[in-house]
Amino acid sequence: MISNNSVLIVVLALIVIAISITVHEYIHGLTSYLLGDDTAKLSGRLSLNPLKHIDPFATVLLPIILVLAGLPPFGAAKPVPFNPYKLKYDEFGAALVGLAGPVSNLFMASIGGIVLRTVGTLGSEIWVTWWWLFITINVGFFIFNMIPFPPLDGSRVLYAFAPNSLQKIMAQIESFGFFTIVIFMLVLFPLLSPVLQSVNSSLVGFVIGA
Repeated sequence: MISNNSVLIVVLALIVIAISITVHEYIHGLTSYLLGDDTAKLSGRLSLNPLKHIDPFATVLLPIILVLAGLPPFGAAKPVPFNPYKLKYDEFGAALVGLAGPVSNLFMASIGGIVLRTVGTLGSEIWVTWWWLFITINVGFFIFNMIPFPPLDGSRVLYAFAPNSLQKIMAQIESFGFFTIVIFMLVLFPLLSPVLQSVNSSLVGFVIGA
């Protein structure tokens, strides 16, 4: 049976995830729109409705399982569609769109760190738990999405600077869609996990001023 404390953590984590992925995906769509592409708007993804962006596995199950296991809560949402041929600055426009989402998570984590350092614990376990989850989940989303593996956001940044041969390989990988995420989680994620955990711990520590 799940303890009351675990239930509270799951509930708070779900709320934080909903906020974090909604802002993340909205900022993707808004950046794309500001750079001249209305694809996200026309597809209904330029929205602050969490239901528009949630992927059951990558957004909900994966981070919750990691939170309950005491591991950094990495996760992602359904990618916001965009048309790179409509964007200003060509490949660099696409890189800006890709970068915008993770940066929004890092910004939210930084806000959480400022609140926690400024206001303190207030003697409330729920208060501390909320902000701890808010910081760690957003840092986790930032780190995970910045991995340069298609279709994660970091691949957009890498693509802008990669030679044509590597761009073709990345495009082929991305063409498999969600299947690439499954392969990544089963094969590459376990190998990268120690590094990701180390980076996560260091960044969380920096954000909270530890």
